[in-house]
Amino acid sequence: MSDIKLAAERGKVSDARKVWEEAFQKARLRDAEFTTISGASLKPVYGPDDVDLDHDRDLGYPGTFPFTRGPHPTMYRGRLWTMRQFAGFGSAQQTNERFKFLLDHGQTGLSVAFDFPTLMGYDSDDEVSLGEVGQVGVAISSLADMETLMSGIPMDRVSTSMTINGPAPILLAFYIACGEKQGVDPAKLRGTVQNDILKEYQAQHAWLVGAEPALRMITDVMEYCSEHVPLWNTISISGYHIREAGSTAAQELAFTLANGMEYVRRGVAAGMDVDAFAPRLSFFFDAHLDFFEEIAKFRAARRIWARKLRDEFGAKDPRSWMIRFHTQTAGVSLTAQQPENNIVRTALEALSAVLGGTQSLHTNSMDETLALPTEKAVKIALRTQQVIAEETEVAHVADPLAGSYFVEAQTKRLEDEAEAYFREIEKRGGVVPAIEAGYIQREIHHSALAYQLAVEKGTKKVVGVNTYVEALDAKPEIDILRIDPAVEEAQRAGLVALRGKRDALGARRELDAIREACRSGDNLLERFIAAAHAYCTLGEIANVLRAEFGEYKEPMIL
Repeated sequence: MSDIKLAAERGKVSDARKVWEEAFQKARLRDAEFTTISGASLKPVYGPDDVDLDHDRDLGYPGTFPFTRGPHPTMYRGRLWTMRQFAGFGSAQQTNERFKFLLDHGQTGLSVAFDFPTLMGYDSDDEVSLGEVGQVGVAISSLADMETLMSGIPMDRVSTSMTINGPAPILLAFYIACGEKQGVDPAKLRGTVQNDILKEYQAQHAWLVGAEPALRMITDVMEYCSEHVPLWNTISISGYHIREAGSTAAQELAFTLANGMEYVRRGVAAGMDVDAFAPRLSFFFDAHLDFFEEIAKFRAARRIWARKLRDEFGAKDPRSWMIRFHTQTAGVSLTAQQPENNIVRTALEALSAVLGGTQSLHTNSMDETLALPTEKAVKIALRTQQVIAEETEVAHVADPLAGSYFVEAQTKRLEDEAEAYFREIEKRGGVVPAIEAGYIQREIHHSALAYQLAVEKGTKKVVGVNTYVEALDAKPEIDILRIDPAVEEAQRAGLVALRGKRDALGARRELDAIREACRSGDNLLERFIAAAHAYCTLGEIANVLRAEFGEYKEPMIL
């Protein structure tokens, strides 16, 4: 279409819009706050005047730069997303049984949830672990536990994701050693370790040491795996926990991608070619309840990352430009009141992730706000994904909402807001100085407070909480999974037995070798794997790191 004809067409639309605006001003409106869940103002309707879209520059086609429409040319026509369920509770044996249950019911990948002591780098028999062992995830204190966890599961054929950060290199070492014990070449292991320490300082607070030694361990993982475990995603850069802490969609997008770019800088500074490790970076996003904002967020993430990696970091391999991500529905959106409503919330969030082009998806169970999920609740959550995949037909067309005035306007808005945050972080000296000054944490806290106040005032509606509320004495009639205290007793006894039968001198030698590597700069993951084979425990290895590098102390946030 010529410029003259295009201008004429836009003129007609603008005239029609004026007529609509006059009618709109005369009509009655509901008494409501018309914003996204993040608080961004929304126009009542969107049209051509609201988007400045160049197809080749901003959209392209699936599998082509800037990957706004998806990382693969065929998208779900070639292969459906990986269906994962975050699973882990009690002992390694109990979780192994849950894994097999999920695989038998059609799950296509494993996703491991660890208990608090494991997340914080403590053994199950440490005094700080008392009462927490196996309560919110599985307790893994050694290679022996990992062997039990993966017993009977072919590690060369199942992809495994592990959600752990501070001690992530140690747990990855346990997994690699476990594979070797099964006779699996590390080069055949597939999966992801979250290993995203920057968002721990920003949002989740599960760390071992300060930022610089933690980042050094991450680059060690990237370097080792690029050579020995090439199918493994060495970092899952997580916006999920940033969003769960209360950030807006734009903050989740900005801080997550800023963290990703910092990891790229560290890898390059360590002497690695960006194209040698960037293709194995993956991301992990939240799918919240604002349906269209979430779809736009996923699309904006792909476009931003592609441009940054190509234009700022000089990556030449198109695989480096492609952002691949796992998505989990929003745990923070689940309510203890009327928990069956959570099935609906999860379905809508999962649908937004699919329409946004996710590569992997976890759907929360309806009872997770009350306790660890039961088998029944987990199966409903998995079936939710399967209904979307098999019955809705939404997977037949890649990026079906492309060209929507509203979705494209929201995609551009989120991209612009993320770029503003990038500039502010750079002005403050980068991600680490911004964390140390408390800037990123403060931004998240302010957004969380604003949302909570909106809920309390009733301007943001939550069904069953501040609207359509049932009697106070109404209790949810659903089964709750409870962890037997005997799990902790057995775990503690198992560690005593392990230490009694292992080669004590060999374990001590490996711990000393880790201590020396901390000082010399040698690759720590290589040493962790050797220590795993010697049955050194998680806490023993982590204590060496704390002693050598010091423990992290977070800044005061006001």
